[in-house]
Amino acid sequence: MTRSYYAPHGGLPPQTELLTGRAVFTEAYAVIPRGVMRDIVTSVLPFWDNTRAWVIARPLSGFAETFSQYIMEVAPGGGSDKPELAPEAEGVLFVVEGEMTLTLEGAAHRLTAGGYAYLPPGANWTLKNRSAAPLRFHWVRKAYEAVDGIPRPEAFVTSDEEVKPIAMPGTEGKWATTRFVDPSDVRHDMHVNIVTFEPGAVIPFAETHVMEHGLYVLEGKAVYRLNRDWVEVEAGDFMWLRAFCPQACYAGGPGRFRYLLYKDVNRHMKLKSPFAP
Repeated sequence: MTRSYYAPHGGLPPQTELLTGRAVFTEAYAVIPRGVMRDIVTSVLPFWDNTRAWVIARPLSGFAETFSQYIMEVAPGGGSDKPELAPEAEGVLFVVEGEMTLTLEGAAHRLTAGGYAYLPPGANWTLKNRSAAPLRFHWVRKAYEAVDGIPRPEAFVTSDEEVKPIAMPGTEGKWATTRFVDPSDVRHDMHVNIVTFEPGAVIPFAETHVMEHGLYVLEGKAVYRLNRDWVEVEAGDFMWLRAFCPQACYAGGPGRFRYLLYKDVNRHMKLKSPFAP
């Protein structure tokens, strides 16, 4: 199976281009289309050399509550010996373009497009681009919710190529999920998977559930149902869905529609005391 992954390259549109776009920000969902991921909306991060980031999700009132997500761009020779500053943060790295050298607990791993790494809180890791071309990857971060009596998960490195997609029941493989973590493993409090739709495949009902979602379109195009709206999306677009936001999908083709999917899982809902100030 040939796999491709869209990565932003920045730049700026010409002065002659119309500014009408597809960006949407509502109380239930947001769409950040690939056309707005330009040079002037990037960020730099402490202790990262020759690196910039598109921050596409962050904890914020009325926006993402459980995670942050960056698209990192590391120039040749760049990287970090001190990448994660928050001791409670876990992370997932997913490479969309180029090559990285990830040193994890003293062992070096070479990850290319489709490479995937899970980093538990407190993991000892560094990241370098030792190639001659830019490296682009997603970095999903979440504050790990520890549970007394349940050990924290271990770090691991794998790839899209190595993990076989699992077909959704009754779909004859037209809708499938590449699960990098066993859903029944309660050590994990987040999943970052890849969802694949063949042309014409659908989510045949309006999913309404407690998980918050972040969806980055890796490949193809589709019409996605977000709350009351049908929205056209394509490779390079990012969608945020608030918990309980109804969602559905129709993959119109001509090729596959694939996206990187974040969701929070396997934990009790946090309760607020009525006596709290």
